[in-house]
Amino acid sequence: MKKALIVDDDPNISELLRLYFDKDGFAVVSCLDGDKAYDTFLQSAPDVIILDLMLPGKDGYDIMREIRKVSDVPILMLTARGDTLDKVVGLELGADDYIQKPFEPKELLARVKAVLRRYETGQVPRHVNSEGEATGECVEYPNLRVDKSRYTVRVNDQEIEMPPKELELLFFLASHPNRVFTREQLLENVWGYDFYGESRTVDVHVKRIREKLDNAGNHPAWLIKTVWSVGYKFELP
Repeated sequence: MKKALIVDDDPNISELLRLYFDKDGFAVVSCLDGDKAYDTFLQSAPDVIILDLMLPGKDGYDIMREIRKVSDVPILMLTARGDTLDKVVGLELGADDYIQKPFEPKELLARVKAVLRRYETGQVPRHVNSEGEATGECVEYPNLRVDKSRYTVRVNDQEIEMPPKELELLFFLASHPNRVFTREQLLENVWGYDFYGESRTVDVHVKRIREKLDNAGNHPAWLIKTVWSVGYKFELP
């Protein structure tokens, strides 16, 4: 049974979501206070988190920062405002998806299921050899190695920490050098057909990937290039 942690200071919303999630076979843990959210997360070990951004005590951004230091558990953020900046900041901090209040509980549940499917099929290596080591796909270029089986990235012999979706996006682009992909194609191939987000999600992830690669040192042999009005490509000379 999957466990969902709902962090929202509105008891009516928490109870409504509890009913919907319980009916769909989820175990549900609720938290109404931002200051208690992180401890509740540690104690409950949920499979997915529904996190409101506006909370008493610590806000959703602070909670997300704390959780992302120790876990890649899927997080779907709730925002009462339609401000694009709220969504972008949340995605940059590590949210997997978002939904704006007011929302339909059925849509929220569908998004949670989609996030869990992407997480289950994308984060954990599925194949191991006789020695228990992960095996799978790997792409290598001068000073760059992206190993999707072990979910590791190395630049100039330095290991770079990347959440699963950033690594998968980098791997996909690097696996098709010099080929241009639209944002919609990247959403389809990396996030899956059932992704409910928007193309801005791709821009946020590319920005984070570039920052991490640039911080690791100079790499003139390759780059992630923006093709204006189209999308992105992994460019080799």
